[in-house]
Amino acid sequence: MKLHDGIDQRLLSFIEAQHVYFVATAPLAADGHVNVSPKGMAGTFAVLDEHRVAYLDLTGSGAETVAHLRENGRVTVMFCAFQGPPNVVRLHGTGRYLELGQPEFDERRSLFTDHPGARGIVVVDVERVSDSCGYAVPLMTHDGDRDLLTRWAGNRGEEGLASYRARKNAKSIDGLPALDVAAPAPADPS
Repeated sequence: MKLHDGIDQRLLSFIEAQHVYFVATAPLAADGHVNVSPKGMAGTFAVLDEHRVAYLDLTGSGAETVAHLRENGRVTVMFCAFQGPPNVVRLHGTGRYLELGQPEFDERRSLFTDHPGARGIVVVDVERVSDSCGYAVPLMTHDGDRDLLTRWAGNRGEEGLASYRARKNAKSIDGLPALDVAAPAPADPS
């Protein structure tokens, strides 16, 4: 393993070439659930500078990362080379969650490709950058991004997504507060 002072040009090129990355967080409680989330889709990750990264958080069935970041901020982002020379890059840091509709969310939204179902942006202040061999990571090919989440979110519409987030994303599996959501008011029938 090698430690780096920050995300240099070589690491930036490696990160930008990966099609999938993993985000790990954990609650403070010793009996809480550690979470690891696979992430992907083109245009959802950005290196802001040598010590800051961000990714577009899309509506999903859980909100563990959000809850853990709000409770303690600890996060690790990991990239693995599934093609080319073996390598694993880990970015350890402190993250914060910018929720849909917050001014800073709106300011940073243009960093990412437009995806229906965007619910927030995670910004990570990177405190430790390392890479290691990755010799045991398998070789795999990338056939393309799945469009299922995009189609699912597009079919729900904004009101449907807000309702879904209110039901599924308000708390973590350990009961920690996650997204600050409320079900949308019913439409006025008049």
